[in-house]
Amino acid sequence: MRICFIHPNYHSGGAEIAGNWPPAWVAYLTGSLKAAGFDDIQFIDAMTHDLSPGQLRVKLAEMQPDVVGTTAITPSIYVAEETLDLVKEVLPDAVTVLGGIHATFMYQQVLSESQNLDVIVRGEGEEIIVELMRAIAEGRWPADRHAIKGLAFKDGDEIVATPAAPTVKDIDGITPDWSMLEWDKYIYVPLGRRVAIPNMARGCPFTCSFCSQWKFWRDYRVRDPLKVVDEIEDLVENHDVGFFILADEEPTINRRKFIQFCEELIRRDLPKKVQWGINTRVTDIMRDKDLLPLYRKAGLVHVSLGTEAAAQLKLDQFNKETKVADNKEAIRLLREADIFTEAQFIVGLDNETPETLEETFQMAWDWQPDLANWAMYTPWPFTPLFQEMKDKVEIFDFSKYNFVTPIMRPQAMDRATLLDRVMHNYRRFYSRKAMFHYPWRGTGYRRKYLLGCLKAFAKAGFQRQFYDLGKHNYWGPQSKDKVAFNFDRTRTIAQAQLDDWQSKQDIAAQKRARKVSRDESFKMPNGVEVKACGGGDRQMIEAAE
Repeated sequence: MRICFIHPNYHSGGAEIAGNWPPAWVAYLTGSLKAAGFDDIQFIDAMTHDLSPGQLRVKLAEMQPDVVGTTAITPSIYVAEETLDLVKEVLPDAVTVLGGIHATFMYQQVLSESQNLDVIVRGEGEEIIVELMRAIAEGRWPADRHAIKGLAFKDGDEIVATPAAPTVKDIDGITPDWSMLEWDKYIYVPLGRRVAIPNMARGCPFTCSFCSQWKFWRDYRVRDPLKVVDEIEDLVENHDVGFFILADEEPTINRRKFIQFCEELIRRDLPKKVQWGINTRVTDIMRDKDLLPLYRKAGLVHVSLGTEAAAQLKLDQFNKETKVADNKEAIRLLREADIFTEAQFIVGLDNETPETLEETFQMAWDWQPDLANWAMYTPWPFTPLFQEMKDKVEIFDFSKYNFVTPIMRPQAMDRATLLDRVMHNYRRFYSRKAMFHYPWRGTGYRRKYLLGCLKAFAKAGFQRQFYDLGKHNYWGPQSKDKVAFNFDRTRTIAQAQLDDWQSKQDIAAQKRARKVSRDESFKMPNGVEVKACGGGDRQMIEAAE
């Protein structure tokens, strides 16, 4: 049986300006399938190769797969659905499969609008995909589909979701097949080196209202640090990877294992060959201030900090419970350790004003991170915050839910003004950095890295790719009145999805009445109560094994 995976051709003008990112999901699913005996697996990276529908049609006709699978985050869902439509045109008998976070939680919506999707894999897919492929290979599909956990599909006019599959308990037993990827295509622009995105842990014990990590992965599980380093060593030695970013939302949660990871990288002398970056919280940097030199020695050169907002009001709304002063101190500590810092600001909520946007700029310049990023608030439709704010959401065109298009419309300004003010922040921040900082601060690696980041921004800006500016017809403040976001306002929430949300809200209300809602708190084995996203003044030192 021949299996083909396709990464959908979706572009947003966001993170991709820093390079082409390898689709790790293909390696992880392929590794599990090959371990189960499926060895005829092909991969088409339509995004990296920017394949047209016609080019994709030719490739599928040549390959003649029996099963075609793709994935989708929220903004790429329509492209994924169109890809499966094309598959059915070329290969009417092929079984079409969709996975990923959007389909996992929005399966009612997806199955209501897609006519050529045979089955959705809900949740992490390594074990579910093996069971599904066995059923297809043995001729038990579709007869046995009701017996396989973690699926959703249409049975006649009825949308069926089988019981959720257990999470993968032995994550150290998962061995990704990185050879599936064309590594010369995945380049990190600031350094001009091949880039990988491995992961150290799955899940998160915290329940931020704007985040979906804890919902998708459910259990928080940390891999053996030595096995993670084994994987990185393989990427370096066999695929010439020179930079990696840990895919974890916050790899420093388990402090002990993160230290082991760093020490093992040093023991194997890998920092001479590969450098890396992470996302983490301000409070973890404050906690680990004495360990930052160790992290830098291990090759950690870039930390993206979820400062989220300069205004304390926003921090409270996101349940972050960090303080503005902590953000500045964390950046100072990282700078002293010679680790590049990137401050992340979420903007564009309903209470945003020109004044609050100016506040974020002034604070960013006062804090002096090496990089700053103003991301448009994107209300993932499967998060608690969306449920709280859904009466204020006007746009259900999910292709625009990409962190660069203003989905929400602030009360104090229109979307075009919001975009213009955000671009104003970018222009000021990076023009000052380019003239007075990047060329003159530091030598060697630091200067090379910062100038490489500037090159990435300049290239994306010149090509009008940054923030999708070319598609929005934005050329500067003088074009503000001509900006067009081109929302498809015919897109709505399917009735089946609305009914599902209502049902889940009723269940949640019953749980709250019994005081067992998982959103209230999280207790560690030592009895410490940890608020959402690690808020408060306690830290998770020893995470659950």
